[in-house]
Amino acid sequence: MARINLLAWDNQRGLSHDIRLLCRTLSGLGHEVHVTRLGPHRHDGRWQACKLRARMWWQRLRHADWRRTPYDINLALEHVRPDWCALARLNLLVPNPEWLSPHSQRYLPRYDAILCKTRYGVELFKSLGCRALHIGFDSTDCLDASVPRTASFLHLAGASRMKGTQRLLALWRRHPEWPKLLVLQSPRTAAPSAGPTPANIEHRLGHVRDIGEIRQLQNAHLFHLCLSETEGWGHYMVEAMSCGAVVLTCDAAPMNELVQADRGVLVPANRSGTFNLAAVHQFDAPALEAAIERLRTMPFSELATMGRQAREWFETNEATFADRLDAALRQLV
Repeated sequence: MARINLLAWDNQRGLSHDIRLLCRTLSGLGHEVHVTRLGPHRHDGRWQACKLRARMWWQRLRHADWRRTPYDINLALEHVRPDWCALARLNLLVPNPEWLSPHSQRYLPRYDAILCKTRYGVELFKSLGCRALHIGFDSTDCLDASVPRTASFLHLAGASRMKGTQRLLALWRRHPEWPKLLVLQSPRTAAPSAGPTPANIEHRLGHVRDIGEIRQLQNAHLFHLCLSETEGWGHYMVEAMSCGAVVLTCDAAPMNELVQADRGVLVPANRSGTFNLAAVHQFDAPALEAAIERLRTMPFSELATMGRQAREWFETNEATFADRLDAALRQLV
């Protein structure tokens, strides 16, 4: 099996989760995985890479093997790492298109293939002349069937500015008759409140450090509002589906790859621009209004079916991720 060097920024948020997931999956496939933890900039670790290149050339001279490299595969997560490319026979990138800047895109020819989390990503990178393979991705199973569930709404905004949070809050303020909405948001990205907060909105600012509390909230809310303007994968959407929740998201790629009409609610959205390589969409406010009114009167049996089918999709995706990753690597190695 291959010696794989996973190059990634350990940001203690989503990328740290991706590191753990890929390490577990690649090790389970029998590969030897080394993690090189770097910062968010493309040239972080340059001197470390220089030292390894010098050692590599010494080993080549010593063994008279001019193709010898420390690793079989460099697997760069989200950020391009051009200084490391010479240290492996094969260089692969697992990107999030919204974070791949125009400057970073110039390094794409250095990569033998792009491993894409979504089919939307495959089309984006193929349009740039890259070899792109679909692997999908995976997320944490957050189901806790012991938690009582209520017909209330949850919006996990976190520190992201691209989840439609302010527009969602503005819409909810116009409907004091709607069920309770709980918003969890970082104070770094929250905008000042426009007037008093209605009784049916709980807007918590801060970081919930107790993962058990997050899991309790994910399972306690029947409806999850995941109105991302764009996504690389969408862990918070997939985690909601793992709980069997009814997820509302924008009817735009790649969000509508994960959530479809049989296992969630797609809200019409309007393209509002681009962010790096990805298209950005904003939910249509009247369409979201109509969707929430429809959900309020929908029979519980229909909601339960939607949630069950979301859970089934999660289980199938989780069971097949390793096979998809393995198939992609076998094509390349």
